[in-house]
Amino acid sequence: MYPPAVLIGALVVTAVASALQGTVGFGFAVISVPILALLYPGLTPIPQILLAGPLTFSMALRERRQLDLSGAGWIVAGRLPGAAIGALLLATVTRQALDGVIAIVVLAAVVALAAGLTVRLTPLNKFAAGVVSGITGTTSAIGGPPLALIYRNEEGGTLRSSLGAIFTIGVIINVTTLTIVGQIHRQDIVTALLLAPAVAVGLFVSRYLKGRVEGATLRRGILVVSALAAIGLAVRTLFSP
Repeated sequence: MYPPAVLIGALVVTAVASALQGTVGFGFAVISVPILALLYPGLTPIPQILLAGPLTFSMALRERRQLDLSGAGWIVAGRLPGAAIGALLLATVTRQALDGVIAIVVLAAVVALAAGLTVRLTPLNKFAAGVVSGITGTTSAIGGPPLALIYRNEEGGTLRSSLGAIFTIGVIINVTTLTIVGQIHRQDIVTALLLAPAVAVGLFVSRYLKGRVEGATLRRGILVVSALAAIGLAVRTLFSP
């Protein structure tokens, strides 16, 4: 079992990451996985995948009246071929090269949107965002930024509930696949259960934060978290052996 100091640190990190995701719609893995991996390698990454299920489902359920059901459908449809493309890229291109390219693309998108570029929420654009998210999620585990960036001009409730629904479907697929190939172990489940109360605390806190983070503040938050994800990838690329 984990030392008390490690467990307390993991609970704090998980609560903060959950509050972030519950407020801006994504960012749980961006914050929790790298920090927890440094804190104690056994804490990641499977437990975060297991915890993401109830977290994202709760987000979708909490603001379900604002869910963009049609958009979620187009994005999920795009994520399927995107995941296949990502798997093909992993088999043919080094992870270091993929991380570097994705970091540059995400940062370029952040800069363009910060400079005033707008993206219309058409079915084609949603499908394309789904494809990109499928690729980046499969190759570098950051599928959130492409989706959050395309929804950044929508109301917070629409952003959070739509991403919650999309991520829930993705988690179900991931957990099913990992279970079939035998990659989910008893220790992963125990770790997820130990950290589950922190997810509940983070979600509770986000109920009060989300009302304060709307409009321009939410849009800036999306850009900041997306940039952090890209910078994290760039750092991983530079320091990979």
